[in-house]
Amino acid sequence: MIDKGVGPTIRKVIIYAIVIFLGLICLLPLINIVAISFSGSAAVAANRVGLVPVDFTTTAYNRILEDNQFWRSFMISAVRVALQLVLNLVLIIPTAYVMTKNRREFRARDIYMNLLIFAMLFNGGMIPTYIVVRNLGLLNTIWALILPGALPIFNVILMMNFFRSQPKALEEAAVIDGASPLQVLLRILVPCAKPSIATVSLFSIVGSWNDFFSGLIYMQHVEDYPIMTYIQSLSIDLAELVKSATSSTLENLTELSNRNLNAAKIVVAVIPLLIIYPFLQKYLISGMTVGSVKE
Repeated sequence: MIDKGVGPTIRKVIIYAIVIFLGLICLLPLINIVAISFSGSAAVAANRVGLVPVDFTTTAYNRILEDNQFWRSFMISAVRVALQLVLNLVLIIPTAYVMTKNRREFRARDIYMNLLIFAMLFNGGMIPTYIVVRNLGLLNTIWALILPGALPIFNVILMMNFFRSQPKALEEAAVIDGASPLQVLLRILVPCAKPSIATVSLFSIVGSWNDFFSGLIYMQHVEDYPIMTYIQSLSIDLAELVKSATSSTLENLTELSNRNLNAAKIVVAVIPLLIIYPFLQKYLISGMTVGSVKE
């Protein structure tokens, strides 16, 4: 029977009000950033911009998009995300599968597992990592952005939890039918692992796309910067702009400042993630929680 009294209705109203309030707390700052990116520099400097642009202008976006280096950096990041995702999945899935075996099936399991946990909690730091990348001759190459994060241990643990949650009878039946461990992994477990694979993929895409610090460390030339590093390096030098400006662009200089340019950077940076996230979001919660509760 469904309780249709006043109490449950009041509880629902309170819950919805809290959820809406928390949603607005997250959404309103983003709307403000978008409004600032489309506002004139005078209105931004005077803090007159709220949720609606003041003195509407697209100068900040024109400043970003008219530069060919922006599109070059965008393609570098797109290639980086694709290669990082493929490499992560190729390494994470077999590693997680092997780590789910018991000591009778894989005698060195505990040794490797302890090494993985140690590597997740402790790392060599920025300087030793840079020295390794430099000695391998990877500086100023896209592999310097990819290989240091080739095997995220946290994602391995997520996949391990999924594989452990699958009925052991599935694997045993496949082995009886003559399937090898690789066939069991590729033909049985991987097709069932869509939620976890989608979650790991989302983490890989967001992490590699948002990373700007690696570009600052490993890339010595602006033309090799990924998009986030390039956007982070953009700044307004009004003196240089006045020297190089033509009569048609000089009138727009007063509409541009570092503050609305930075707001435009944020908006441009999140657009690809906003496009990808809805396709993977439905798998996110189930992918992270599967295997967390044991019966």
